[in-house]
Amino acid sequence: MRRLLSKAVVIAATRDDEYPWRQNAHYILLILSFFLFLCFILGNYWLFSVHLPDFIPPFQQPRDYCDKILYLFAVGVHVLSHIVLVLLVLCSGCIYVWFRWRSVVDED
Repeated sequence: MRRLLSKAVVIAATRDDEYPWRQNAHYILLILSFFLFLCFILGNYWLFSVHLPDFIPPFQQPRDYCDKILYLFAVGVHVLSHIVLVLLVLCSGCIYVWFRWRSVVDED
């Protein structure tokens, strides 16, 4: 969705556009990014606040249990997203330091 909206911003080069919503697409991207960030934070809270729930359905309320495969899949996806986020931050930091170092070396 974000990629589609970013393409809409690039296409909107003229002011006489028949789609006036393209001029406000950066606000839509901002709202969508905030919503996804909020979902990520709330998903972390909801998933990791219940550490190893009951995987066996109780006799009185059979709907109040967690499926083991679904829970482990959700934990795996969240852990993988955290790993990707950390790698992205580390690689961005390394690239920044490398470019700063190259600019200092080029000045000398």
